[in-house]
Amino acid sequence: MVLAASPGRLVETELPEPLPPGAHQLLIRVNACAVCRTDLHVVDGELTEPKLPLVPGHEIVGIVAARGASADRFAVGDRVGVPWLGWTCGVCRFCRSGRENLCLWARFTGYQIDGGYAEYAVADERFCFALPSSYGDAEAAPLLCAGLIGYRALRFAGEARRIGLYGFGAAAHIVAQVALHQGREVFAFTRAGDKEAQDFARGLGAVWAGASEEMPPEPLDAALIFAPVGSLVPAALRATERGGTVVCAGIHMSDIPSFPYSALWEERTIRSVANLTRRDAEEFLALAGKVPIATTVRRRPLAEANQALDALRSGAVQGAEVLIPRQAHASL
Repeated sequence: MVLAASPGRLVETELPEPLPPGAHQLLIRVNACAVCRTDLHVVDGELTEPKLPLVPGHEIVGIVAARGASADRFAVGDRVGVPWLGWTCGVCRFCRSGRENLCLWARFTGYQIDGGYAEYAVADERFCFALPSSYGDAEAAPLLCAGLIGYRALRFAGEARRIGLYGFGAAAHIVAQVALHQGREVFAFTRAGDKEAQDFARGLGAVWAGASEEMPPEPLDAALIFAPVGSLVPAALRATERGGTVVCAGIHMSDIPSFPYSALWEERTIRSVANLTRRDAEEFLALAGKVPIATTVRRRPLAEANQALDALRSGAVQGAEVLIPRQAHASL
């Protein structure tokens, strides 16, 4: 499924088979690729520098079909996961200080590198990961971005006990399980009137669920914002205890409206999360199987990528949409 212009719609396209992989690359037969809000930002033109034409998709689960000459981390036939971070330079000041997520020349899967809305993908093996064997392909796919970004955002909450999750979608339904596993309390904030999402959150263990404009019954120690809505920042600040942290976990957000300094005062903090590091992936994937995290997914054939994006755009997704290519779909 190819994006020729942004903003635009994806078009089902027959492309030549990928070339033999380069030195550190893997040719991967895609079994599943989850649909992420970042894909929606790319398709809708809110992320403005995609490679065009582009095959989106960065929550890829597949089987190694061929290896480059220097690729030795995985064998042909191994199952691997491919996340958003597709390559870093290794030499800039951010890479050298353990902050490769901020690499000046980073390249991202499904943005500058063709991704997983396809039957095959090529990825640098140094940025691929083994997946817990307890997960099926579709169930593992959301771990590779929704899970990873949620985990990184939760880390920035520190030792906060009461965690508010604004936007209860793919990332929140995963990070809620991690937070509960760590002994925290989860408060879920959804669109007003979205009883289905609120019931979903309570079913996962949230102690309270309500509309994003509501105040929780207790002040939050930290709030993680996954919905790309800037007005949620002052709302989360108002709900957060003194000394608390508001973490903006998305790659894109509408403008944040002005708010009184009193909402920030008393040592509250606002911060963002950018991308991920390979260390994040290693830690989170090791944790996922131990919790264990249960992902809620809806499978669609690859040709329904536009419909999956439409569902995400309208807020009609519980958990994560996952695309299944033809050859993988036929084997289900």
